[in-house]
Amino acid sequence: QVRLVESGGGSVQAGGSLRLSCAASGVDLGNHHVGWVRQAPGKEREGVAAIYHVGLSTHYAASVKGRFTISQDGAKNTIDLQMNSLKPEDTGIYYCAAEPFGDRWPDPSRFAYRGQGTQVTVSS
Repeated sequence: QVRLVESGGGSVQAGGSLRLSCAASGVDLGNHHVGWVRQAPGKEREGVAAIYHVGLSTHYAASVKGRFTISQDGAKNTIDLQMNSLKPEDTGIYYCAAEPFGDRWPDPSRFAYRGQGTQVTVSS
């Protein structure tokens, strides 16, 4: 059974930083694309960042590029998201996600597996 468990969410003032972590079990992230997705209140789920083929390509949403950094640790089977210079519009529930390698490289919002999420709140 695939299980992704996020941690590290919380409340922070604008300009601050948070580091999210995701621990995986029942799945080897070494043969999955990995990513982070967020959903703000009243908005659709949005792909934030992704690593395809264990670093062959890395993608960031335009809204977070230069502020967020995604990383993957094969030995620990974890995914991290370092978030700097946080803005109130970054507020939302953040989910880690994974997609088995295949012919396509979908947006992380469409990855097959997703965790339960962790809340991030950024106040102005």
